[in-house]
Amino acid sequence: MGKSSFKMRQLPMAVVCIVMLFVLFRTINYEYYQEEIEKKWSFFGETMSQENADNFAKLKGLPQGIVHATSNFELRPLWLPSGLRSKVSDYSNRNLLAMPVGITQKNNVNDMVQKFLTGNFTIILFHYDGKVDEWSGFDWSRTVIHIAAQNQTKWWFAKRFLHPDIVSTYDYIFLWDEDLGVEHFSPSRYIEIVKEEGLEISQPALDPNSVEIHHRITVRARMKKVHRRVYELRGKTKCSEESQGPPCTGFVEGMAPVFSRSAWFCTWHLIQNDLVHGWGMDMKLGYCAQGDRTKNVGVVDSEYVVHKGIQTLGGDLTKDASTKTPPTKHGLDVRTEIRRQSTWELEVFKERWNRATSEDTRWVDPYKSDQRRFRRRRNSKRLS
Repeated sequence: MGKSSFKMRQLPMAVVCIVMLFVLFRTINYEYYQEEIEKKWSFFGETMSQENADNFAKLKGLPQGIVHATSNFELRPLWLPSGLRSKVSDYSNRNLLAMPVGITQKNNVNDMVQKFLTGNFTIILFHYDGKVDEWSGFDWSRTVIHIAAQNQTKWWFAKRFLHPDIVSTYDYIFLWDEDLGVEHFSPSRYIEIVKEEGLEISQPALDPNSVEIHHRITVRARMKKVHRRVYELRGKTKCSEESQGPPCTGFVEGMAPVFSRSAWFCTWHLIQNDLVHGWGMDMKLGYCAQGDRTKNVGVVDSEYVVHKGIQTLGGDLTKDASTKTPPTKHGLDVRTEIRRQSTWELEVFKERWNRATSEDTRWVDPYKSDQRRFRRRRNSKRLS
């Protein structure tokens, strides 16, 4: 009886020791993870500080008060009445819409521009067909920025003309395709929602009747204002509560992304200068979400658009944009060639990402540790 009682007293002590060891292990593990994250950001901060120091050194010939380090896309008059010259302009345009356009879609582009002008947006049109004068029939044509380059993509334009230093005065950057129906979309209301929800990267939901829908998470949820994840148990990609990354959560598509100023700073650096189609970037945008991508990336359901799926870039721009006939050039199916190029660029982007993550010994993937913690939590539930 005495030995049995002694063993019973020993048992709780063993349990307490095990619990204490487990807590100690988790604490050390967490501190190590935090230390790695801090090292990463410390290194990044040191690099940025060095770059800033180098830039300031280049400016040493100027008095500090004359340095004007930012710019924007606000149009300025060639002259002003003498009584207005000394007055400081207070621009109300705090957001930017940048969009690649072709003249064959001028009617839909007109509808989109009219919507955004009512929300006091600065608007840039990237003319991938090189045609600018043909837009002069619209009253708003003189109030927007026109940039033309033949057969260039949205990401080519964005990398070259939307540098973070130039767009730093704008709170949100809308980088949209031209084939979106905006009958059910209010830009001002959309901005209110993303601010309320704390979304650093977002997109409007797609009407279920859209011509092209590539990812289930982008489809509008009728009873919600915003959603951040999707549940899908059919098909190759299964999305459940256990899913911790794209395309189940922390994901927006490339057709209508909206970025906060900070998220765009990161995204611009993610865009590869020579990979002009941008394939693969959507899966990595969550790394630019300024925190937890499952919280800071979302799809706005109450303000939604219709994706019309009209492709004109690289085609015969003299034809109706709605034609389904594949454009050809010198016997080639241009659409097929563009898709082949995009697929090749996707593989190159993946290779670059994998090489960068393996070579940067200071970089820590925050989402891998999340996945490990989630798996441990799931396994512990199964055991219990």
